[in-house]
Amino acid sequence: MYDLRHTCLTNWLNAGVPPATVAEWAGNSVPVLLSTYARCVDGQLPDLKRRIELAGELSDPGAATG
Repeated sequence: MYDLRHTCLTNWLNAGVPPATVAEWAGNSVPVLLSTYARCVDGQLPDLKRRIELAGELSDPGAATG
């Protein structure tokens, strides 16, 4: 049973579901969730960077200036 729960929570986090939402669904607090699953979250950095760039918060460091 625990393995299925662990797999489910890991998949939700890796799919980009916000930790606060996963914690609520799992009946945990965010600190408890992240203390167990923080190392499971992987592969989201490219998508997060793209979302930040699209929001205009981060310029492309590879772009020519001036």
